[in-house]
Amino acid sequence: MSTAAQRSAHAHAHTHAHRPPHAHPHEPAPGGAASHDLPAALRVQDLTVAYRGHPAVHHVSGAFPAGQLCAVVGPNGAGKSSLLSVLAGARRGYEGRIERDPALRLAYLPQASELDRQFPVGVEEFVAMGLWSRIGCFGRVDAAGRAQVRQALQAVGLAGFERRLIGELSAGQTQRVLFARVMVQDAGLILLDEPFNAIDARTTADLLALLQRWKAESRTVIAVLHDMEQVRQHFDHTLLLAREAIAWGPTAEVLRAEHLFAARRMAEAWDDAARRCDLGEAAATGAGR
Repeated sequence: MSTAAQRSAHAHAHTHAHRPPHAHPHEPAPGGAASHDLPAALRVQDLTVAYRGHPAVHHVSGAFPAGQLCAVVGPNGAGKSSLLSVLAGARRGYEGRIERDPALRLAYLPQASELDRQFPVGVEEFVAMGLWSRIGCFGRVDAAGRAQVRQALQAVGLAGFERRLIGELSAGQTQRVLFARVMVQDAGLILLDEPFNAIDARTTADLLALLQRWKAESRTVIAVLHDMEQVRQHFDHTLLLAREAIAWGPTAEVLRAEHLFAARRMAEAWDDAARRCDLGEAAATGAGR
């Protein structure tokens, strides 16, 4: 992969978001996902994701190590949420390969803004939706399931909130409920899109502690985040994304000044008026790699 200095020197080459046909896909940064001999929970190869006809994620290759807290960071518009939604299977418009053990249960928590808080649903019922993979869409929640829901609510600090409506909760309480629903899914791979955005400091601290608990249980967490200090303190592994992978590996190595500068330079060079990205063409040009 190009060094940060090489990226900065050639930032003008990325004025158009679409990669020229002769270019090569980026590999993980030195010291990145392919090193340190960690088994991968999820791996991507030459992944390109289009959004409204333009590349949101461009030829990304690498892996998220199993049993680690992994952050995805980058400038606004870097493709972070687009990447996460594709990894979760919530979006289909992509080329390249996504590899994970199909037996590994996945839980996906999109941004809280996507939740309709006016819908009249109770907290207990909402959290119990996390049991659907085991009981089906129309199955009844038995005593064991209800106990699991109560335990999850207690774990996020909301014991006694079972009969409250979602619309009655504060933003922080709502996020706790969303985490409780993730808990009852009992997933080995957990994807979180900006889970600490616009919530209070106490809720953030409590939910970060919950992430550490999940790590202790050997679960893999991949989270889109903006707070770099939070990432440095709590996350083992980081992908720095600016539509392309700028750096990918242990957090201390990725969040170096030269990598962050390279990501900013890439963002400044983006041209949303660039020609539309033909994913079929991108796949054809990458077929021989």
